[in-house]
Formats: sequence, C-alpha cells, structure tokens
Amino acid sequence: MKKIVITGAAGFLGSHLAMDLIAQGHYVIGIDNLSTGRTGNLDSISKNSNFNFIEFDVTNKEILTNPSLVGIDEIYHLASPASPKFYQASPFDTIAVNTIGTDHMLQIAKSCDAKLLYASTSEAYGDPEIHPQPEAYRGNVNTWGPRACYDEAKRLGEVYCYEYNIRYNVQAKVVRIFNTYSAGLRNDDGRVISNFVTQALLGDDITVYGDGSQTRSFCYVDDNIRGLQLVMDKDKATGEIINIGNPKEYTILEVANMVKRLTGSQSNLTFHELPKDDPKVRRPVIEKANLLLGWEPKIDLEEGLNRTIQAYRENLITN
Repeated sequence: MKKIVITGAAGFLGSHLAMDLIAQGHYVIGIDNLSTGRTGNLDSISKNSNFNFIEFDVTNKEILTNPSLVGIDEIYHLASPASPKFYQASPFDTIAVNTIGTDHMLQIAKSCDAKLLYASTSEAYGDPEIHPQPEAYRGNVNTWGPRACYDEAKRLGEVYCYEYNIRYNVQAKVVRIFNTYSAGLRNDDGRVISNFVTQALLGDDITVYGDGSQTRSFCYVDDNIRGLQLVMDKDKATGEIINIGNPKEYTILEVANMVKRLTGSQSNLTFHELPKDDPKVRRPVIEKANLLLGWEPKIDLEEGLNRTIQAYRENLITN
C-alpha cells in the first residue's frame, strides 16, 4: 500500500484518480479548497478507511507542517481551475496554486523523498505555430491576455519542477494534458463537451465559437487516468515532460454535429465571436508516451460521448 497525496482531489480528474487508487488498495489523502471542486465527486469514497480528505488551500504555507503529510510516497499535484470560465474568474488564485502551491508540494516531495507528478496542460503551447505539438515545442503563448493567468502559470509550474529535479534530485514528472472529458465533468464547467451535451439534451441552442473550424483532440478520462499512473510509476518519466492526450483531431463543428446525432437533439447551432487567444488547432504528438510508458488512448470520441451523454441524461432526469 502506498500513501498518496492528490491535490485538487474534489475536482474532475482528482476524484476519478482518487477512486481508482483506492480501488487498487492505496491510502489516499485528498486535498482541495473546494473553489471549483465538489465534495459530491467524492461521495463513493468519503467513508472509506483508506481515504482522508483535507479541505485546505495548498498555497497556504501551513500545508508544509500538516501532520498528515509525512511518509508520503507519491504526490499528484492536480489542484488548479482548468476551465476558462473558472480560471478567468479567479486569475490570481490560478497563478498562486500553480506557482506557490507547486513550490509547497515540491518541498513536501523533497522532505519525504516522494515522487511528484505535476499536471500541466496543452495550453502551455498557446496558439501553436507547429502542428501537431511535440513536447519539445516551446509554444506561442500571449502573456498579455485573458488566458495568460492559466497558460503562463502552468508553464512556470513546470519550471519549479525542473529546478527541484535538477537542484535537489526530486523525482518530478510533468504531464501536459489535452482536453479530457467524461460523465464526471460538471455540466456547468463551460468547456466544449459539457456545453454541447447539456445544450443538446435540453434542446437549447448549441453555441459554437468562431466558425467551428478550430480543432481539438479529446481524451476520455479513463485513458487519461491510466496515463497519469503510468507516468508516476515509470522511473524513466522522472525529469520528463510528457503529452497525455488523444491524437485524433476534430473540428469543433464536427463535435457539435456528432453530439446532435448521438443525442437525437433538434437543437440549432449558433455561432458566436471567438474568444481572444483561443487556439486554432490542438493535437498532441504522443510518441514519447508510447515509447516511455507503452501508453496510447483506447476509447474513441464516439464511445466516450455516448457514455457522457447517458450519464448527463440520467442526471437531468433525477434532478
């Protein structure tokens, strides 16, 4: 049994990861300040003897002396708003959790000789001028815009990991996550899959930004969680940045029409102004993940959407 910390444990990825690790027999300490996470995501494990939930902000330096955080084997640092809706509403908190919070978790990893996985993002590539995006690409990020609080904070979090790895030999690993989705993604999250599915099921207009020609690559949460655990487990991933995402690319318009077809919705598509700095393309190169981890996604978009639609539909009925 490992003693594992997950920051952002009440969030979308964190809660899925916590449930999976507990099912494997590990002891999990979940930390979340509940700014965007929800305790309801943890209902299935809240009373499990192998789970300890701490409502706390990892940017608070008192986290360094929390008596529960000793003898840690692994830290998954996932804490951060991830949807533009949330990080643009709380830009300074977003910057803090990815810098100060990352520093704090790295200090704990150093003192415990623990492995640490930092959840970075495909947004580190900005609006890319190289397509698809390999880890060696340094990105095209605007520091003077509404997405910068997230994009640049994540990039600086990566720097913290680099410095702790080089200077103190901390077993730090960085994962750049590409659009993840599933039934567990809250329907008011504001990201494209949750928006489209909710709107289609309610019969509301499906809002497409721009002309819908911009592309994204969507990775189902089960594939993502499997990838995160492989990164943590593999020593070869220490000191590395690794893309985790599905290399199959879709235009936003294709996704909107697929959601309409799978839900049987009569919703109309409406087109709106593209948000500032919204990336025109996004697709990961996953050769590194395949080589170092033996990882590739298994669940295609249609299968994942069907699972998501079924759960959203059941949730709408019960509520």
